[in-house]
Amino acid sequence: MSRMPVDEDERRARQEAHWLVREFGAEAPLYAAMKAEKAIEQKDFGRCARWKRVLEILADRPLADVRRGVAGK
Repeated sequence: MSRMPVDEDERRARQEAHWLVREFGAEAPLYAAMKAEKAIEQKDFGRCARWKRVLEILADRPLADVRRGVAGK
């Protein structure tokens, strides 16, 4: 089964999700939400979109999968 190439934004979002889980465990979504909120306050909507994608990754996958995510892809 071949995998589609992952674009740079998606790779970076997965990397951020992996790092957050490693650093903060179950509280990773809280930290991602705080980063998104700060990006909104600074009117950096591109960065906010990335953090929103990080939140989606964290919500869609069990924490064990996110921990393996970047290395396994």
